[in-house]
Amino acid sequence: MSIDRRRFIHLSGLAALGLAGGTPSKLVAQELGVAAERKAPLVGRRWAMVIDIRKCMAAEDCTDCIKACHLTHNVPDFGNPKDEIKWIWKGGFEHAFEEQDHQFIQESLKHLPTPVLCNHCDNPPCVRVCPTQATWKRDSDGIVMMDWHRCIGCRYCIVACPYGSRSFNWRDPRPFIDEIQEDFPTRSRGVVEKCTFCSEKLARGELPSCVTACKENAMIFGDLEDPNSEIRKLLSERFTIRRRPGLGTQPEVYYIV
Repeated sequence: MSIDRRRFIHLSGLAALGLAGGTPSKLVAQELGVAAERKAPLVGRRWAMVIDIRKCMAAEDCTDCIKACHLTHNVPDFGNPKDEIKWIWKGGFEHAFEEQDHQFIQESLKHLPTPVLCNHCDNPPCVRVCPTQATWKRDSDGIVMMDWHRCIGCRYCIVACPYGSRSFNWRDPRPFIDEIQEDFPTRSRGVVEKCTFCSEKLARGELPSCVTACKENAMIFGDLEDPNSEIRKLLSERFTIRRRPGLGTQPEVYYIV
């Protein structure tokens, strides 16, 4: 087990107190136990997601994935559509896949609740237009990231994104977060935010919040570069579509219809 310098000093201080009083030595053991139980990071060369829309429809009015995502990432609830911040949400099929829509399409398909989020495009237009590199695509695994400290609020990325996957904080979001998660940063007024495929959870060896929250197993996350992964198996066996593929952005969220 390796411990960084700051944690080593912290544990050393607790140990010294333990020698003097006895009780803090338990804290040392607890700290070491937590460190020992940490999972290895999930590593992939090209993370992607498959969403089975019909499985999602089976759980009528379910919003577990949305609640889990927004709770994990301190997404505020302003209570009105004008100021709405969303990392993942549900929309109608005809709005998510306007290129697939026509007047003779199956009626039930038109009303399928479709989870939509940042597509983590292989060719992301948002990255190209950002003047401060506050949004960038990771070379290691293809996730399109956000640095909220570097965002200057120009909103070029919002205009460039053809999927409406980014939100802008017109107001200070902190007073509108019911339960702040201390292990994830809150944002400030004047910055853009979006889904990051739960990069912080991947670093802890955990799957994205939306995936683990889905009771219907309608969301599958995996590495496209791994030929043995579940996501590759699904893509080879099932017909899938992507949002606005004709734009050349190469979105990495696939939908089973």
